[in-house]
Order: sequence, then structure tokens, then C-alpha cells
Amino acid sequence: MDRLRESLHEAPIIDKDGYEYMVHPISNGVPVLDPALLREVVVEVIRAADLDVDKIVAPEAMGIHLATALSLQTDVPLVVIRKRSYGLPNEVSLHKTTGYSESEMYINDVEAGDRVLIVDDLLSTGGTLAAICDALDGIGADIADIVVVIRKLGESALDETSHEATSLVDITVEDGDVTVH
Repeated sequence: MDRLRESLHEAPIIDKDGYEYMVHPISNGVPVLDPALLREVVVEVIRAADLDVDKIVAPEAMGIHLATALSLQTDVPLVVIRKRSYGLPNEVSLHKTTGYSESEMYINDVEAGDRVLIVDDLLSTGGTLAAICDALDGIGADIADIVVVIRKLGESALDETSHEATSLVDITVEDGDVTVH
């Protein structure tokens, strides 16, 4: 995990209306995502995750590259939670609120009884993952595991659910600097 830790220290921090937002290849796709970094992260997710699942579930947009690489390595099918509705039968909508945005997302192709692994790039405010967990619980899916690459330490909306996430690294972002814990 040397590449991941090193890349976190190099990540620029921008101010989004008082929220210190880290710009990182894993969580933003910029600066350029080195394949060696992505490979390292996917190997670590494979080590950390419960892969006895029917489906990998990942939110658009920045969970897609991680979940795709993970799906290719494990042969577990992938479901992307989209930011737009397709109007398919049994589509489930959810409302997410993060530290810097609010929006709707849509789940297709997850059914009651499906055992799923949720994979995402970053757990910060927890708004996205909490909304996804609530929606999957409502569908009747079995959330086997949640793995995030980076977790910003602090209060999280995920804490208000019955689910916990495993992170590859925990960080704090303060005064424009990233600290890896």
C-alpha cells in the first residue's frame, strides 16, 4: 500500500464552500490514475473483502473503475448504482446527501436475497453509503461487506445504519494537509 499512501500525501486539497475536498486519482480520476496504483488497491480490496457474494455493487461515478477491476479479477458480476433513472421494472431510487451535494441515484438488477459487496472509493460524510445501504436493505438484499479505499475519519451518516465499512486507509484532511492514520 506504499503507492496509495504516497499518493495521498501528494493529493491537492481544494475548498468547496468550507469543505476541505481532497483531489485524488482513486476518488476523482485526476490527476492521472496510474495502473500500478489501481492494481495495488484492487489487490488490497480482494484481501479485505468478503467475496462470497452474488454481485459487486458500486455507485457512479468513482466506484466504477474500482468495481470493474475487482469484477474482472474475481468474476463476480457488477451492478452500478446510476445517477439517472432508466425506468426499468423494479428500479429503486434513493436520495443521497453528502457534505457538498444532494442528488438521486437509481438501483437496478439487485433483488431480495442477493448477497452483495459494496465497493466505493471514499467514505467521507457517509451520505452516499448510508443511502445505498438503506435502499439495499429495503430491497431485501444481504449486504455481506462494504469496502472503501479511503475513509476520512470523523462522524459519518453510515454510523446511523447497522452497517460498517472496512477501509484500506484512514485519513484526516486539515489545514490543506492529508494525514494517513
